[in-house]
Amino acid sequence: VFACSMGDNTIHYMGHIKMMAAAQPFLSGAISKTCNMPEDVTVEDVEELHIESWRLGLKAVAIYRDNCKVAQPLATAKKGHGKEGFGDDPALAGTVDGAPTDAALAKKVAELEKEIERHTVFVKQPVRERLPNKRRSTTTKFRVADCEGYFTVGEYDDGRPGEVFISVSKQGSTLSGLMDAFAVSISLGLQHGVPLSTYVKKYSNSRFEPSGMTDDPELRIATSLMDYIFRRIAVDYMSRDEREELGILTQQERIQPTLPGVEEAVVVDHGSDAVAQVTLDLVAPPTAVVDAAPAGPPKMAAPQRNEVIAPLCYSCGNEMQRAGSCYVCGSCGSTSGCS
Repeated sequence: VFACSMGDNTIHYMGHIKMMAAAQPFLSGAISKTCNMPEDVTVEDVEELHIESWRLGLKAVAIYRDNCKVAQPLATAKKGHGKEGFGDDPALAGTVDGAPTDAALAKKVAELEKEIERHTVFVKQPVRERLPNKRRSTTTKFRVADCEGYFTVGEYDDGRPGEVFISVSKQGSTLSGLMDAFAVSISLGLQHGVPLSTYVKKYSNSRFEPSGMTDDPELRIATSLMDYIFRRIAVDYMSRDEREELGILTQQERIQPTLPGVEEAVVVDHGSDAVAQVTLDLVAPPTAVVDAAPAGPPKMAAPQRNEVIAPLCYSCGNEMQRAGSCYVCGSCGSTSGCS
C-alpha cells in the first residue's frame, strides 16, 4: 500500500539517511532511528552509508541488515530448512514445506516439559492453618515457687491447640517481653504443623529458676516455668498413652500400681529424724506345677519412656530420690506430696 523498508515497494537506505539529516539540525542529540538495509548489500555499501551520514552531519547512525539475526520481528521471505533446519531434530520429523507440523511441535514441547520436570526440585513449603476469628480458649492460673502467672491456649474447632499466650511478671518488663516472644514462636509453630508432642518433649524437664512446688494438685513440682506450662498443656490435650511415653503423669495416675501384684505406699514420719520409708506388699502367686511348654513368640517391648530427672527439694534444695511413685529428699525427709 505504501513504501516501507521491506518488501517490493521499499525506501532506499540512503533515503533513511537523508530523512534523518533533515531533522538533525533541530535536535540536540542523536536520532534513535535504524537504517534498514537489504540482505544483498556489501561491505562497501555499509562503508559508503557511514561516510554519507558523516557528510550530512548526523551525530549517530545505526544500521540493520535483513536476515542477519537468528530471530527478527519482521521477515519478508521464508527460510529454507535444509540440513540446518528442523530436519536435524528427529522429534520434529514430518514437515510441510520445510515447516514442522502441529503434531511434531506438540511432541517436541512434551519432551521439553518432561526434561524440565526432571531437573526441577520441588520444595514443600509449610502452609499456615489460621485459627477462626471466634475461637475457644482456656486460661490457666499457675504458681511455681514464688512466681505467679497465667497462660491461655486457643483451640481450633476440633479441639487442637493452635496458639499460646503467656502472662508473667509486670507488663513491659524483660521477662514479660521474652515470654511474649516465646509464646508467639510456639503459636506460629503449632499453626504451621509442628506436633504438640515435639514441644512437650523439648521443654518438659527443662531446669532453671523459678522452680519448686506449684499450686496445681495434679502437677505438684515443676523444674521451671516451661516445664510446668508444657506438662500442663500435655495433660489437657494429649492422651495418657502419649504422655506415658514422655513420662508425664498426673499425681492421681502416679499412685496407681505400676506392676500387677505390687502395691506401693509411702509412709512419712514428720518427726525430727524422719526418714521416708517405702513399703512394698508383694502378693505371692500360688505355687503350682506347670509343665514346660515351648517358648512362644517374643513379647513386644513396652514403649520406652524418657528418663525423668529427679526434682530438687523445695525445702532444702537438695536433689530428691525416687521412692515408688513419689520423690523423697534424703536430707530433710520432705516428699513430693504423696501420702
